[in-house]
Amino acid sequence: MLDTLQSPGLPELARQCLEETPDLPRPGAGRTLQRWQALAALGARDLALAKVLEAHYDARAILADLGQPLPAPEKLLAVWAAEAPGCVLSAGACGTLEGSKAWCSGAGLVDAALVTVRDGAHPGLYLMPLSDSVTLDNDDWPAPGMALIPSTTIRVAGAVAVRQGTTDAYLERPGFWHGGAGIAAVWLGAASALVHAMQGRAEGEVRTRLAGEAVMALAPATALLRELAVRIDAEPTQAHRAQVVLARSVAERACTRILDLAGRALGPAPMCLEPVHARRWADLTVFIRQSHADRDWAWLGAETQTLEASWRL
Repeated sequence: MLDTLQSPGLPELARQCLEETPDLPRPGAGRTLQRWQALAALGARDLALAKVLEAHYDARAILADLGQPLPAPEKLLAVWAAEAPGCVLSAGACGTLEGSKAWCSGAGLVDAALVTVRDGAHPGLYLMPLSDSVTLDNDDWPAPGMALIPSTTIRVAGAVAVRQGTTDAYLERPGFWHGGAGIAAVWLGAASALVHAMQGRAEGEVRTRLAGEAVMALAPATALLRELAVRIDAEPTQAHRAQVVLARSVAERACTRILDLAGRALGPAPMCLEPVHARRWADLTVFIRQSHADRDWAWLGAETQTLEASWRL
């Protein structure tokens, strides 16, 4: 396995959690809300840990969607699908991969990764074991947020990998969007932990009011995810893209608001003197930037007719 860049405690903790819970209910199989509740609990516990395990559970759901065999339960998986300029993976005729891939979270920790490959003889989605054919660039990661699990660039030289389906199959399956909603559950789990910290110290009128406003921000976001879980379970073959983008956008706005409210209510002391709170604050600030932000809002604006049913009583 590659040399780890993570905190010494994170690999052991991830493996322990994997042993206890090797998989979660699949989206659209009748227990989508339970899946998202588990992801939210991970987000509330530790966002670096949640980043590792959410990707693992997503990888197993992707393989199931594509009708592919699942790796052994103890194999820790990742999904590396980001496309960055100058970082390209190519597939050779013999099933080997060459090139580089950016934004590979957990590269020094996992056993294998699903990677998107757009060039070469057979582009598509590949399951690539981590081996001596894959090395880390050890990119600088100056951000305090998600510092325990930096997203680095990998270099691949003749890595043997197994094609799992076309890139289009990965993107076009309904589960692509269902999985995107699961990310919002992780965000809201961390935000709920910040709200809990506010409630535990809500002394005086101003702090009480700020804690109340944080609850008001959190409630509609969680309600949208609960409603979306029911919708996905009722119609699992539908992507529900508009509802997913809406729920993610509302969740991102709730997290942004709660970060501000928690800072106003608690002041700088916990951000400077309490490691767990400080790391959660910094990690959530980075993690929610997985949102597509204004691009999603623009898309939602164009989908107002589709979304109208979402705001009618």
